[in-house]
Amino acid sequence: MKLTPRRSRRWTALSAGLLEDLRAWPRRPAIKAEKHNKRQKERNVTTQVSGNKIKQYLSHILEQRTSSNIINKRENLLEKKKNQHKITIKEIQNKDILKRNKNHLQKQAEKNFTDEGDQLFKMGIKILQQSKSQKQKEEAYLLFAKAADMGNLKAMEKMADALLFGNFGLQNITAAIQLYESLAKEGSCKAQNALGFLSSYGIGMEYDQAKALIYYTFGSAGGSMMSQMILGYRYLSGINVLQNCEVALSHYKKVADYIADTLEKSEGVPVEKVRLTERAENLSSNSEILDWDRYQYYKFLAERGDVQIQVSLGQLHLTGRKGLDQDDYKALYYFLKAAKAGSANAMAFIGKMYLEGNAAAPQNNATAFKYFSVAASKGNAIGLHGLGLLYFYGKGVPVNYAEALKYFQKAAEKGWPNAQFQLGFMYYSGSGIWKDYKLAFKYFYLASQSGQPLAIYYLAEMYATGRGVVRSCRTAAELYKGVCELGHWAEKFLTAYFAYKDGDIDSSLIQYALLAEMGYEVAQSNSAFILESKKANILEKEKMYSMALLLWNRAAIQGNAFARVKIGDYHYYGYGTKKDYQTAATHYSIAADKYHSAQAMFNLAYMYEHGLGIAKDIHLARRLYDMAAQTSPDAHIPVFFALMKLETMYLLQDTLFFNQFTMRWKWLEMDTTIGPCWDLFVIGLIVAGLIFLLRNHHG
Repeated sequence: MKLTPRRSRRWTALSAGLLEDLRAWPRRPAIKAEKHNKRQKERNVTTQVSGNKIKQYLSHILEQRTSSNIINKRENLLEKKKNQHKITIKEIQNKDILKRNKNHLQKQAEKNFTDEGDQLFKMGIKILQQSKSQKQKEEAYLLFAKAADMGNLKAMEKMADALLFGNFGLQNITAAIQLYESLAKEGSCKAQNALGFLSSYGIGMEYDQAKALIYYTFGSAGGSMMSQMILGYRYLSGINVLQNCEVALSHYKKVADYIADTLEKSEGVPVEKVRLTERAENLSSNSEILDWDRYQYYKFLAERGDVQIQVSLGQLHLTGRKGLDQDDYKALYYFLKAAKAGSANAMAFIGKMYLEGNAAAPQNNATAFKYFSVAASKGNAIGLHGLGLLYFYGKGVPVNYAEALKYFQKAAEKGWPNAQFQLGFMYYSGSGIWKDYKLAFKYFYLASQSGQPLAIYYLAEMYATGRGVVRSCRTAAELYKGVCELGHWAEKFLTAYFAYKDGDIDSSLIQYALLAEMGYEVAQSNSAFILESKKANILEKEKMYSMALLLWNRAAIQGNAFARVKIGDYHYYGYGTKKDYQTAATHYSIAADKYHSAQAMFNLAYMYEHGLGIAKDIHLARRLYDMAAQTSPDAHIPVFFALMKLETMYLLQDTLFFNQFTMRWKWLEMDTTIGPCWDLFVIGLIVAGLIFLLRNHHG
């Protein structure tokens, strides 16, 4: 939508009020890929200059702009045009003609002004898509800032997102909300989605689920894919709406259709999703993200001739996995080195690069056929699948479904999921073969077990329509949900992780929270983990536990065992809710029985030992302690001390407080005589006793 002069004044008026906030913006850049791991020296020098330029430029805009600035610019352009046509205008005496000319010149000036903003925005998008460095990305946002100053709606959306998510250290949620509200009045579906998200958490706005639902509904109607996903998740789970699988299915299908269309054009790559609950102790050591030192070590091994490492690095650079930048030139370099050493996998990947075409390997069917053929002759599944694609689509060779089927079958027998999907698609669509939905389902299912996204999509289609299987709305919706989660918005998992690693907790939380709202289980547990730490500043401290409990509950419903234990802990200690031992025991039981959680078994054993919320049962407590030790090696030591304490206390009970002739059990009320932590006191005595015995034994 083009902005009129009246609409542009809203941006101008808003800008004037944001000056002081912009001056105070902190510098904490968002980082991705290899540059993140070069650490402070290179990063600070190269990124601070561009980041400061954005701030200086925006500050200059806010100082110079007044509510009539854009109108003045347009009037100046109009005056210039009037001067150029001065002689002509003087000769025209008719007032109606003069008025028409004036209107025409004004419209032309407005058009030139908006066209310039559009061009700047397009330039920024192009730079952003091709950028591989932080400096280039900041240059793109500098262009967005200029385009936004000219009233470009899409550029304003980009700048509002930068303010919300903290891109380049620009986080200012109050300013973001003001800009989103202005954009929402212009009909921006992205702004409506953002306002719904902020309302649903009470971040910078009043916590209001009803208002959030309205914003999401308008955002969805306007074409926001995020709003579609959020509504799909809410209707599927019954979050603040009546649970309705059919409505959820409708929302998810719209997004899944879009994702499937993009996947058919280019193979999608799932983004690594780091669980902060598992990486809190050592964020620099994990298998999801490749740190700089390890990457340098792998490069060293590759240069020394390690073929397997060469192929692995080629794959990582080809797809941009493990936090590395996508780099076709580096990918081809490593594949060629491995291919020279005789690697069939490397040859197949080179064929794939030439088949799809990129900057390093321009599209060439003949070259692709050559590499696929060599790899296939060595029995390589990727090479066989590549030849099948060439014959299926007739690229460089005549279309031959029989040949394609033969190669797909050979590759599928070797377990290659893409070939399994292609076989399923041939049977599903009847491409060169008879339709057979049962065989299609078989191959789609096999491919889906390896995470092949299009296979998951077609399975969802079959369950949604009842084609070849018994119709199941729930199964179809959940499968569509899995496809939707492959959208480009999942890239926020990387930027959120890097922000958290750099200590930018607020930026990390806001990104994880948006993904959590869209139904990502990992994001829900990560958001709850950050809220629980109380390190964030974007929510009031007293609201953090209650919001964390809500998110742990959503993650638990999606099968997260750790989250289920956390819910038990919150009810046990009264975090964000009132103390309720019975509810805590219920959640521990679910985690122990369904997920075999050692922590849940231990906690439940303790509650049985002391009769907290459940009937006291010493024998069951002993059994659960033993089960916890058998389930996890990490539980051995705490179980040992817990059993030592249990046995010691009951030994004391037998010897000191039992008289079998005159009285029944008399057990001291330990909570009143020693204190509420008497069991820890007893464990301390046991440990001290063991140390004393060990020292005497060695002496």
